[in-house]
Amino acid sequence: MPRSILTLQNLSNDELIHIVENSKKLKGEIKKGKVIDKFKGKVVGTLFEKPSTRTRAGFESAALRLGAGTVYLPSNELQLKRGEPVKDVARILGSYLNTIVARVFSQDTVVELAKYSGVPVVNGLSDFAHPTQAICDLLTILEVKGHLKDLTLAYIGDGNNVAHSLFEACAMVGMNMKAACPKGFYPNENVMKFANEAAKKTGARLAVVEDPKDAAEGADILYTDVWVSMGEESKEEEKKRIFKNYQINAELLRSANKDAHVMHCLPAHRGWEITDDVLEGPRSIAWQQGENKMYSAVGVLDFVLSAALV
Repeated sequence: MPRSILTLQNLSNDELIHIVENSKKLKGEIKKGKVIDKFKGKVVGTLFEKPSTRTRAGFESAALRLGAGTVYLPSNELQLKRGEPVKDVARILGSYLNTIVARVFSQDTVVELAKYSGVPVVNGLSDFAHPTQAICDLLTILEVKGHLKDLTLAYIGDGNNVAHSLFEACAMVGMNMKAACPKGFYPNENVMKFANEAAKKTGARLAVVEDPKDAAEGADILYTDVWVSMGEESKEEEKKRIFKNYQINAELLRSANKDAHVMHCLPAHRGWEITDDVLEGPRSIAWQQGENKMYSAVGVLDFVLSAALV
């Protein structure tokens, strides 16, 4: 039965933790040179409406390491560009592929792909959620800190798709999260409703504040994302003005715990949401995080393709 991951709300707490821990296990096996042909003969399609470095290369590499083949499907080379309905494309791709990883502008697109394709669909980023990034982040934190529960993550910046998935992820694994966002850029209310309900079961403490220093105090992880997301280029100057004080720098890092680490989902705009000295500094784990895009993709594909075989 197809198990799509359109947001982390598609998973149970145990399933999310399993994917993270299995990603860590599979990473160890791959690093040791183990050949995994578990999904030989399967085909993973990567349908991308937006540019990508880590998500595309990560998922295509992950598929190959699991023995599956890959087909890259840039939307501007499909009939989608000429107005073919998503549901029609979904039906055809579902008959060719065993899973679809989609990086799209609208969450509605991944929902429709999942509804009509008949195969698992993985949201590789939409305007609403970035679940595979959050899985990657949990893997990285687990490696660095040794556990997830009761840690505190401070997110500094826009309450966007990345923030949405982080709130869901933290709540589901029992990690505290504080987000510092300007007024008008708070996370989605429905996401927070889900996260707060999940937090009641895991003991996670969640909060949204305006002051970055307030969020950073007592944090084990400082996390940021770009101020201007893809598709928002026309808002660049406005968002630079609004977010100018929402930067991870040496001063803000001093407000966090002494052993706090810094994360960025990349690409980074140095001098905007994060300073170069912090991103390149000893407390940064952004490059380990970037590498883990591929290993978490291995875990995600292993989960959805295994479920489809049942």
